[in-house]
Amino acid sequence: MNMYIDFSTLLEGFFLGISLIMAIGAQNAFVLKQGLKRQYLLMTALTCSISDAFLIVLGVTGIGALITESPIFMDIMRFGGAAFLIYYGLRSFWSVFHPHILVESLENPIQQSRRATFLALLGFTFLNPHTYIDTFLLLGTVGAEFPVPERLSFILGTLMASVTWFFSLTYGASKLTPLFKNPRAWQVLDSIMGCVMIGIAIRLIIK
Repeated sequence: MNMYIDFSTLLEGFFLGISLIMAIGAQNAFVLKQGLKRQYLLMTALTCSISDAFLIVLGVTGIGALITESPIFMDIMRFGGAAFLIYYGLRSFWSVFHPHILVESLENPIQQSRRATFLALLGFTFLNPHTYIDTFLLLGTVGAEFPVPERLSFILGTLMASVTWFFSLTYGASKLTPLFKNPRAWQVLDSIMGCVMIGIAIRLIIK
């Protein structure tokens, strides 16, 4: 079978992917904070991009639809994700009252372990039911409408969107670090992060 790239389909996948992934969410908030702290930048961007790629491929090829049809799986993701987000949301609110710790960490970095950061990144990706809605249901539904030869182009477009966004967010945030030497800036950011995470957790629980 001849493989070819349809650029109109690729662009459609790119713009749809970027529009979904740019929405403010728990994963983006965590990635932003990693960038500001300048901790494990490459690992952060790669982990999120590869995880997204995995879920996108499952969604567009139709495998994701089979997974989301399991009510047990979705309940585990819903309540597990809510507990995970509540934990990190409360951590953010705690930081609001201790902004000096984060300011000091910029001057004298005290890094969270690479393993803990990696597991947190996986948690923000795979324990968030909204991730499955975006990749399995939305992208999967749109991608399935294309003829089989064009699906590769759609997948490539969405993957390019994911890589572009996560690398831009991670490394772009690292350039803003000097602004966050002001404790007030950390208090505002952590307040927003805490509200986002707790808000998503509440929606998951009462859904």
